[in-house]
Amino acid sequence: MGWLHGVERKLENAVNTVFARAFRSEVEPIEIATRLTKELDAQAKLLNRDKRLVPNNFTVHLSPHDHDELAPMARAINDDIVPELRRHAAERHYVFNGPIRIDYIRDGSLSVGRFRVDSEAVATVAEVGGAASTTTLKRAPLVLEVNGVRHPLLPPGFTIGRGSEADLRINDPGISRQHARIVVTEIADDVRVHIEDLGSTNGVVVNGQRVTNVALGDGSRIEIGSTRMLVHSPIGA
Repeated sequence: MGWLHGVERKLENAVNTVFARAFRSEVEPIEIATRLTKELDAQAKLLNRDKRLVPNNFTVHLSPHDHDELAPMARAINDDIVPELRRHAAERHYVFNGPIRIDYIRDGSLSVGRFRVDSEAVATVAEVGGAASTTTLKRAPLVLEVNGVRHPLLPPGFTIGRGSEADLRINDPGISRQHARIVVTEIADDVRVHIEDLGSTNGVVVNGQRVTNVALGDGSRIEIGSTRMLVHSPIGA
């Protein structure tokens, strides 16, 4: 596979060494590993100026034949793939919302050698057993929706402004270079979100009231300049 470059070559070396003689399936572990790294790149969403949120839950759909060949070794496959996904994420400043989980399911609509991947970013709490352990859903974070784009509200938060130094930049002449800060704190299971005015010219309006520092919750509506934002839970949205 001379066409592989960078992290894909690392994945090839790490995975194929272990499984080269073990599998007769038309789908090979390296193909799955490569597809998952591409899924990270394709699904990366802005978290702040330096980081992007990527999926941590993956479902690999396999033909019945390929599933029967690969599923018995799923744990061993994942033990090689998960560290490589973490390395790829670290190189590109990606952030996972929780432990990585990879499931394999039988899909009768697929022919031998064909597979597809579904992914999502899920906030989870790891059970004892390591990074690739089965996980349970704890809660989905609130998001700040701006012009149709959702920005997860995760600690420590981010700044909003028109200038290049802002984490979340908005091209609105009514917004100051450093206009406001979203502060997200987490103590035990309690997540709290506030917005602070950073001395902006036109101020911050939350639910129709001008504020300098106020708590935000599901349904909070924010206006800065001519830009409107909504805080809400992505569940069911």
